[in-house]
Amino acid sequence: METVVFVGSLFIVVYLFILQPNQIKGASMEPTFYNGNYIFTSKVTYKMRNPQRGDVVVFHSPRNPDIEYIKRVIGLPGDTILIENQQVYVNGQKIDEPYISAATTLIPGNFVQEGVPIEVPEDHYFVMGDNRPRSSDSREFGPIPVSSIVGQVFFRYFPTDALGPVDNPFDEDARSAALVLMAVR
Repeated sequence: METVVFVGSLFIVVYLFILQPNQIKGASMEPTFYNGNYIFTSKVTYKMRNPQRGDVVVFHSPRNPDIEYIKRVIGLPGDTILIENQQVYVNGQKIDEPYISAATTLIPGNFVQEGVPIEVPEDHYFVMGDNRPRSSDSREFGPIPVSSIVGQVFFRYFPTDALGPVDNPFDEDARSAALVLMAVR
C-alpha cells in the first residue's frame, strides 16, 4: 500500500509541476503532428528560459481557457509581424517555414490583415499552426499572453514510428547537430 501511495503521489507531482501528456486533436499542426498523436509537454522549460521562435507550445485558448491549443511560436515580444502575399515576415525578413503544409492565408475581419504590420506586445507571443488553412491562431485572435502558456512540446510518444524529440527548426545548435549526425551516417 505504501508503494502505491508513493507512486501515485510521484505521478501527481510530475503531472502538476513537471510535464503533462497531451493528445493532438484536429489538423491544425499537420504535417508536424496528426490527429491522435500523443506528446509530452514540459511545464518547467519556460521557468528557466523564455519561449523561442519555432518552439511548439501548448496554451489555454484566449476564447475558452478550458481548451488547450498547440501552435508554433512565430513572433516574440517586440517583433513586428507582417503577412503579405501568403508569406510571413518577422521584423522585415521573410521567414523560411519548411514545416508548413500550405501557404499562409488570411480571413478578412480577423486580427491580422493583409499587408498590415502588427507589433507583438511585451509578455505576448504570436503563434500559428503548421496547417495554416485549418488553424485558429494569432491571425484570428492576436498574440497570446505568456501567462496562458502551459509549456513546450518536447517529445512525441505515439505513434511509435514517429517517436522522438520535437525539434525547433530555428534552433541553430539543434540544426547543426542534426547535420553532423547525417554526415556521419
